[in-house]
Amino acid sequence: MEEIEVPKPILMPISGKEQKCVGNIFSCSFNAREKKLICVTSGNSYLGSFIVKELLAHGYLVRVTIQHPAEFEDVKDLLGVEDLNLLESVVVTKMEDLQSLCDAFRGCHAVFHTSSFIDPHGISGYSEQKVFLETEVARTVMEACAKAAYIKRCVFTSSLLASIWRNENIDGIIDDSCWSSEEFCRENKLWLALGKTKAEKVAWMKAKELKVNLVTVCPGLLMAPTFPNSHIQTSIPYLKGGRMMLQQGCLAIAEVEKVAKAHVSVYEGMNYGASGRYLCFDGVVRRQQEAIELEKGLKMTGFLLGERHVVLSEEDEEEIPIKISNSKLAALLNKINQRLPCKT
Repeated sequence: MEEIEVPKPILMPISGKEQKCVGNIFSCSFNAREKKLICVTSGNSYLGSFIVKELLAHGYLVRVTIQHPAEFEDVKDLLGVEDLNLLESVVVTKMEDLQSLCDAFRGCHAVFHTSSFIDPHGISGYSEQKVFLETEVARTVMEACAKAAYIKRCVFTSSLLASIWRNENIDGIIDDSCWSSEEFCRENKLWLALGKTKAEKVAWMKAKELKVNLVTVCPGLLMAPTFPNSHIQTSIPYLKGGRMMLQQGCLAIAEVEKVAKAHVSVYEGMNYGASGRYLCFDGVVRRQQEAIELEKGLKMTGFLLGERHVVLSEEDEEEIPIKISNSKLAALLNKINQRLPCKT
């Protein structure tokens, strides 16, 4: 594992030995979040960078993993110099290598696993082979959490895609208890959905086996606060099958900053009993005009509605019924705000 030098490092360089920190930080007693070391995998990803910023804003020490030295520039661009200077370290880690991940996770109070890899090629890049890679990395991440983390806690970023793709004859509201059908995903070549489904299931299996305290966050289509979105390529694989999502009332939008806040809130909510899966989104596309605006914002005209769709007036158009629920996350956030014990 190679460490990238970060200006003004807070902790001693990472080594294969037990991590010691300047000023005996871990020997001190803090009431809540102060000075706890958190590792965020793929901190150079769009969501990963926002989670890093949110953790830093909450007073945590943050260690970031990347997979190639050249990706340090991406971290720098995404975080900015001020937040970059606050990082404990940035380390180059092989995500499929157990020892490499153990070195990265050593001494951490929790691991935020945001991404197994960064897919720069969109829909053509996320292939059936990536499904296997995503699943194996999830397995290795959980094993490293159990073996090396100071406290065996993991916040695992999955996807709403791991819940919404069910057999067509199944009706009802989709919530955290629902899983996408692997058979349906494979038959329809929904590789990202299949990868997220299999990876999350493996994570839960390993967490139970290795006694890792795991929660998963399953966000909808990640969006920047304003158009145009700078991560259009990452939207493409999510929207494969987007027309069917729209028709079935489960094309959900998630603002990336809010998703990052939800990750940190769920982590802190683990102190109050948070557990299981949390579907995370801000809203659902229900009207034709909303779909048109989304297509334009993503520069994907016709992707959801088709090139020759009939434009309906507001009076003639009926809203598509919402078929998904994020009530579990909403209830948790409310309980965290009230600082009450919760049962999930």
